[in-house]
Amino acid sequence: MDGLSIQETWNPESICFGCGSANPQGLRIRSFADGDDVLCTWQPEGHHGAVVDVLNGGIVSTLLDCHSGAAVAWAIKKATSDWPDPATSPVTARLSIEFLRPTPVGKPLQLVARVVESQDDRFTIEARLESEGRVCATSNAVFVRLRPRPGS
Repeated sequence: MDGLSIQETWNPESICFGCGSANPQGLRIRSFADGDDVLCTWQPEGHHGAVVDVLNGGIVSTLLDCHSGAAVAWAIKKATSDWPDPATSPVTARLSIEFLRPTPVGKPLQLVARVVESQDDRFTIEARLESEGRVCATSNAVFVRLRPRPGS
C-alpha cells in the first residue's frame, strides 16, 4: 500500500511500540483505510518468534491492539472530518483475543479491523489476523477517548 498510513498521518510523533512511526525499535505497523475497514500487511521476523517459526502471542496481541486503534482513529476521521487530537486519543479499555492457530513467522500477515459500535467516546472494534488466507487470531476490543488533562 502506497502513501502515508493512518498512523503516519494522524500521529507522526507517536512512540507506541506497536504502531509508532517515531519508534525505530517498535513494530511500526502501517494501517490503511478501505471503506469502513482498516487493512495492514506486516512482515514478522525471526526475532518476533516464541518457538521455531511461530509468532510470539504478545506480538500478536500488540498487532491486533494497535491496528484496532487505527480503526478507531479512522472512524473518528470519517465522522468528524478531523483526526482525533493525540492528547485525547483513544486508548484500549478492554482487549479480548482468541488464538485460533499458530501464527507463522517469515510470511506476511494481514490485519483487518472495523469499528462495529460507537457511543460518545466509546468504540467497539472487531479485528482479525490472517496468514495466507487463514485466520490465526481474532480480537474484540473497546477503546475510550482520553479526557483532556487539567490545564492543557
